[in-house]
Amino acid sequence: MGTGLSHREHQRGKKLFPGGSATSRSRLESGDPEKHPAASVAAKETGFREMVQTSGFETSIDLCNKQTYSVAGVKRKHRSVLCDKTNQLPTADFKRPTAEPPRRPTLKASEIRTVSADTNQIQGTTEYSQRKFLKPTQTTSQNPLLSLTHRSYGLPESLVANFLSMGGGKSLVADILMLKKVIQNPGKKAILVLPYVALVQEKMKWLRRAVDGVQRDQEPCQHKLQPNQMTHGGENNIRIVGFFGGSKSRTTWADTDIAVCTIEKANSLVNSAIEDCTIDDLGIVVMDEFHMLDDDHRGYLIELMTSKLLSVEQGVQIVGMSATLPNSRLLAKWLNARFFESHYRPVPIDEYLVFGNAIYLASISAEMLGTHGGVALPPNIEPLRIIQPSEHSALCSDLINAVVSLAYETVSAGYGALVFCNSRRGCENDATIISQAMPDNSELSNDIRDRRRDVIGCLRNTAVGLDSTLGKTITKGVAFHHAGLTTEERDIVADAFDKGTIKVVVATCSLAAGINLPARRVILHGARMGRNLVGPAMLALLEIIVTRLATSREGIDDYIKRTLLYHSTSSTDRPALLSLTEESLASLISDSLISNDTYGSYEATDLGCAIAAACLTPEDGIFIHEEIGRALQAFVMDGEMHVFYMFTPVQVTGAGIFDINWRVFRNEMDSLDDSGMRVSAYVGVQGSFVNKMAQGGTLKEATPEEVTLARIYRRFYTAFQLRDLCNEMPIRVVARKYDIPRGHVQNLAQACHGFAAGMVKFCERMGWSMLAVVLGHMSDRLRAGAKSDLLELSKVAFIKSKTARIFWENGLKSVKAVAQAEPKDIIPVLKLAQPRKLRLTPEDELLHEKKLQLKAEIIIHSANRVYDQETRLDLDE
Repeated sequence: MGTGLSHREHQRGKKLFPGGSATSRSRLESGDPEKHPAASVAAKETGFREMVQTSGFETSIDLCNKQTYSVAGVKRKHRSVLCDKTNQLPTADFKRPTAEPPRRPTLKASEIRTVSADTNQIQGTTEYSQRKFLKPTQTTSQNPLLSLTHRSYGLPESLVANFLSMGGGKSLVADILMLKKVIQNPGKKAILVLPYVALVQEKMKWLRRAVDGVQRDQEPCQHKLQPNQMTHGGENNIRIVGFFGGSKSRTTWADTDIAVCTIEKANSLVNSAIEDCTIDDLGIVVMDEFHMLDDDHRGYLIELMTSKLLSVEQGVQIVGMSATLPNSRLLAKWLNARFFESHYRPVPIDEYLVFGNAIYLASISAEMLGTHGGVALPPNIEPLRIIQPSEHSALCSDLINAVVSLAYETVSAGYGALVFCNSRRGCENDATIISQAMPDNSELSNDIRDRRRDVIGCLRNTAVGLDSTLGKTITKGVAFHHAGLTTEERDIVADAFDKGTIKVVVATCSLAAGINLPARRVILHGARMGRNLVGPAMLALLEIIVTRLATSREGIDDYIKRTLLYHSTSSTDRPALLSLTEESLASLISDSLISNDTYGSYEATDLGCAIAAACLTPEDGIFIHEEIGRALQAFVMDGEMHVFYMFTPVQVTGAGIFDINWRVFRNEMDSLDDSGMRVSAYVGVQGSFVNKMAQGGTLKEATPEEVTLARIYRRFYTAFQLRDLCNEMPIRVVARKYDIPRGHVQNLAQACHGFAAGMVKFCERMGWSMLAVVLGHMSDRLRAGAKSDLLELSKVAFIKSKTARIFWENGLKSVKAVAQAEPKDIIPVLKLAQPRKLRLTPEDELLHEKKLQLKAEIIIHSANRVYDQETRLDLDE
């Protein structure tokens, strides 16, 4: 015991007094031989010859008082140094952490010198700069047709009033066409297709406000109610219903006027309408972000759905919206659509090219000479402006220096700038370096500083907490925006930029399409924007046979002629396309997805119908069928890992989507219990292979067998993440644990909802009802992100996962308990549920309390609504 004590004191002494004498250190090591004989023996054995202490053991305080310090060249005792206030060493005052990071040396943006004073005269009138030379944009007084109230449009006054109060954008025309079709044709329905669940939910609320008080025209002959039908009034109201993965709405297609859907759900609705022979009820389909035709994972669904609508020949109006369609004429030909093209730009836009440290007109890009090493400028081309070289090493690159200088110039003029990069890491790096060149906080107004602290507070209150890099850049008015952030984070950043709180946003090109933010200058940093669209793949043969849209070779050929791929293929290559169709049909037959009788008629098998019902591609469907086949032979029921593996979406586990951290994989494999180990063995995951990969192995995907094996390992690795999410681990913790972006984790949680519903349908179509029941039971846990005891609480807004657990632990264990609570009871629980936050100033603390008060009121209101719904259901039963 004595030896251990003296050793700890020795270590403390070395840390506190690194400049102490050898005598004091040896005394500290030796100790009292009577009280610490082991220390005396140790001293003798190590060869110390100093006299050991015999008058008692000295404490660290005693040694501290004997320690000498050098102050102004004179050695003095520690006690005298403390007593001398005149020559005392400078000390750092304690400061509490604040939302603003410590000040660092900032970069200085380079000056941009103008060479040519009149750039307009050099550039002339272009498509983008023509606005400088044309008359101002017409108003409704000059052109009455610009007003929605004009009688030519035939819109109800109440609808126009709602539109005027809500504003509009590029979607205004499509929304008017859709609503007009439904209002003036009471028997017709509409489908609005949006790419993401969050957009579906937002648009659904927007449309409900837009049609508030708007009535459909009366049908000439209303159908009579059945004896068991009841009317609740408002039969002519427009019913807006959302269809998306994870939605628990019981509203059917028959009870819907406008269906706001994700891409997958829209395709499923079209299939159901074709199968049920109710496709003639569909009047219009509006597809937002139509450029997603070129998406590697979901683009084929848009082409498939559109081709089917064209094939049914029911006069369904198709409206596609996009701001980035380079080959729009080809798409118009494919859709047999009216093509409207305007080169008028209400706001003048000038395009420039930065090459080296000089700025040129963008028109010279066509004249640049291609070389093996890059590009070269034509002779006698003078730059318009020169960016001065930077003296900072961080800005030694001409490209980085140009990005920072242009962004700084825009902000200095009081405007906002958008910078587009080609990677998430590039976004964060650019945002960091740009923020270091922005004006210091002392130069900003109190209002701007307060608003930026408010943005940081909003980010801190999200489920994932405040990102450290965002916390540093936002105080300087810079942020980044990419898929690695959660939906809430991206919305907060976009809203702050829209309001002028943030001046520079750095985003990836994948989020550039359709972005609607008020930027004065757009900077493309090594980014390539847009490419010609062609049909993503020759798919959909299975679905048109399942829906019996085409059952013969002639019908299939007619469908092929209506695809985008056919219209984007030259006439000389079209025979090869028809030959490819024959090969695809043979492949579907060999995979037992369709059958062909002696009369040449095609019919889908049970497996083919199950794949179509689950909205899977044939390749994914076959993979899932093999996985479920193994599960039917041995499904592990004494644990959860097998269910989580079955619910892991195959779409988010493909190659290139994320990288496996094999060391983390190995650690998770080592922590599996007996149930989990049996699951890994049944699905084909071997611990020896994971260990080999963790030691530096390479995951090969050269052969079909290797590709399938890689999918299994990626899926099992993703199943670990899904397991942790459902066991109430926060998104930020899961992202950090598995070394993946938190936005990817959130996308996984959202994708699981739709995939789980698809898996249940797959099992039902295959006749595996018992497995469907098991999977259906777990789907609620996936939606809640919590264990079974929290499923009821998770129905309330803002109460999910870890937050639900904290509510439970603090006595709020039911929806009724939350509904009967007061905001003052909810606020302390919300504080416990928040991620660890920095100490705030009194002003920020007051603002934070107000937000918690509002959030508590929303939670109580939501709980009352849920409780009322459950009570009504109980009464009906």
